[in-house]
Amino acid sequence: MKLILQGPGATRQSIEPIATLAQATHITPLSDFAFRCDGVADTPAIREAVENACIEEHIDHSFISKHYRLDDFRVLVMDMDSTLITIECIDEIADLHGLKAEVALITEAAMRGELDFRASLTRRVALLKGLDASALHQVFDHRLRLSPGAKELLTTCKAAGIRTVLVSGGFTYFTDRLQQELPIDLSRANVLEIIDGKLTGRVLGDIIDAQIKRHTVETECAALNVPTSAAIVIGDGANDLEMMSVAGLSVAYRAKPVVQQQADVALNFSGLDGVLNLFR
Repeated sequence: MKLILQGPGATRQSIEPIATLAQATHITPLSDFAFRCDGVADTPAIREAVENACIEEHIDHSFISKHYRLDDFRVLVMDMDSTLITIECIDEIADLHGLKAEVALITEAAMRGELDFRASLTRRVALLKGLDASALHQVFDHRLRLSPGAKELLTTCKAAGIRTVLVSGGFTYFTDRLQQELPIDLSRANVLEIIDGKLTGRVLGDIIDAQIKRHTVETECAALNVPTSAAIVIGDGANDLEMMSVAGLSVAYRAKPVVQQQADVALNFSGLDGVLNLFR
């Protein structure tokens, strides 16, 4: 096993005691704020000690097979809201309707796995009824920001011949535009119904839920004739757990506790490009 230590708090001085806890035999700098520790011991007690030390220093830690290479993977599948981008689009749309607090509470509960995703999305979208569709444009232009390291991750994966997929419980208005601006091969999301320039409060077609997200991973891998173990999947909410469960590498990015507990890797302080350090 190797141990990757990275994040804004990761300096040589701060990671050396953590590497000692893991009984590392060698430390290699990967960048100014990322280090690979080789020859580490991997026991439940050591993992707990490392985790506690890393939380205190604001450092991400990942115990991972030293044999993992980026070219072992053929597909990268990512969630959008609070993963590829820093916001929840529906919450920001609701803000322009004076309903952010109400909608955000539902969003948060759904992402924690406390509410059925389909029902929660239907309920939230219904609250947007009558809102001018220009609100979508306002959110995209003035509030949407990429997560740190997003472009580097996608560009590097694309250059490595990895198919890049964005699958979201959000909306096509945003995924389509992100696909045009970034090296993304395929995007899937929900379609908001708009009539006479107004949101109707309804979604057209199937809602992209956890099962459809998982099916997307399976379908994309099957199209390339590779197993789902050849997929890297990144998400943050409970509706991402199904697709993460079939991946060869699952990454919880700024994720809810239920997701962090089940993912192979959790990144709470690093950018999305921190995924690349796992293979260096």
